Amino acid sequence: MNATNDLESWVSSVVRTYCASAENALQLPLQPDEPAWAEPLLGFSRGDDPLYEQYKTVVGPFHWTPIELFQMTFPAVEARPEDLTVICWILPQTAATKADNRQETLYPAERWARSRIFGEEFNSKLRQHIADTLNEAGYEAIAPMRSPHWGSRDSKEYIYASTWSERHAAYASGLGTFGLCDGLITPLGKAMRVGSVVARIQIPPTPRPYDDHHAYCLFYSQGICGECIDRCPVNALSAQGHDKKRCRKHLNPTTSTYVKENFRFDGYGCGLCQTGVPCESKIPTAEDVR
Repeated sequence: MNATNDLESWVSSVVRTYCASAENALQLPLQPDEPAWAEPLLGFSRGDDPLYEQYKTVVGPFHWTPIELFQMTFPAVEARPEDLTVICWILPQTAATKADNRQETLYPAERWARSRIFGEEFNSKLRQHIADTLNEAGYEAIAPMRSPHWGSRDSKEYIYASTWSERHAAYASGLGTFGLCDGLITPLGKAMRVGSVVARIQIPPTPRPYDDHHAYCLFYSQGICGECIDRCPVNALSAQGHDKKRCRKHLNPTTSTYVKENFRFDGYGCGLCQTGVPCESKIPTAEDVR
């Protein structure tokens, strides 16, 4: 596996194989093996991509560059930013989950709430599986979200932030751009979750077919749509953007109480702004707007 294209194929195969395993499950009472996620989409970016330095201004000075995280994790290993690759994947919601949540107007559908809890538990296992597989093959790797150094941070501009944003890593890796509700609009749509691993491995970066972080959002790029505004049950979305505090208050305690009382597990979720909208499952066009 010396050729870079072989390494890309190998890493992609590791991700896809694990996603096809029994670990990827919603754990529904009558259908415990139903997958939480559809087939993943992968993207890659270089550790020395200028965007990662820009994130220290855009997100906050606390946001790691890939080399900062790598050096914290492997202090005895000599590495340069250009030696690293950020591996990202998109886990799209299944057709069944999107169809269920599309019908909701206040609370999450059960499948959606389960994908938020059990699906994200799988995503966490996937992060570790990829890092472990790379390390065993001789490529030092760390999943940022599983690092003991990872943490949330207060942001004057963005309210809630963290030391590593997987959506920003995915943006750098050519996987999508941000929408009005702050979700990432990908070729497979906005109804998804993201994962990432930083590794000392050489994989060619995925081309970015955009140069604007709002390129795929019709509201920003063409001044039309805004359908996610109407989908929000608590008016946390407007032409001015995303009210994160109002959104979070709806998640907990409102949806967490609903999920526990109706679905009998500890969880939460919403996702109404990610379903029943033109960017649910694709990069939208003007023809997709009602």
